[in-house]
Amino acid sequence: MRLNRILLATPLVIVALVIQVSVLARLHLPGAVPDLVLLTVVALALVYGHVGGSLIGFGAGLLSDLAPPADHAAGRYALVLCVIGYLAGLARPENGRPRSATGPMAVVVAAAIGSTLLYASVGALVGDTAARHVGLGGLLFTAAVYDLLLAPFVVPGLMALARKLDNDPLAETGGSAKAADVASGRLSSGTGLSLGGRRGGLRVRAAKARVARAGRIKGVKRL
Repeated sequence: MRLNRILLATPLVIVALVIQVSVLARLHLPGAVPDLVLLTVVALALVYGHVGGSLIGFGAGLLSDLAPPADHAAGRYALVLCVIGYLAGLARPENGRPRSATGPMAVVVAAAIGSTLLYASVGALVGDTAARHVGLGGLLFTAAVYDLLLAPFVVPGLMALARKLDNDPLAETGGSAKAADVASGRLSSGTGLSLGGRRGGLRVRAAKARVARAGRIKGVKRL
């Protein structure tokens, strides 16, 4: 993962986590809580791909596990967001530019439902049955609705910012070199054809001159 991506993802995740803990978690909405950290991971994964998405998801999840008031085992949400970042990165559109808003919004809904199911499943493995008491169906529905309502204000802007700052000098250099090679190949091929044509023309003219000269010599001898 490149340094510029780390430098962008780190403050974005920290800001999202601060807003998540200090604002969204205090709204006391029924069911789940809007997950701004999840939306940040999804947005960056849709630009950086599955490798970058999994790494960002793991780091963001680990920070969420350690941020107060954490009431679960450390590493639980890191695992969840790592998997979600990886899967969201697999849905990355070409060049990180979606053709419409439908694709990213569908990924957001799938990520909200998947993260809730995975979190509850990991909790069941470690003996946490809170999801059963709250109601898993209600959590899935409210998580999808809240994240979908919040996504238009977060995901497109973060994706545009990530694309703008995601400069790859090696790729640009390689692309420029490739274009230069193609252009030089075309130029050399065109020059070769023109030179070949000129050389052929010169050879034809020289042959005609030799024939004419031989005719004159023969004519002189005949005379």
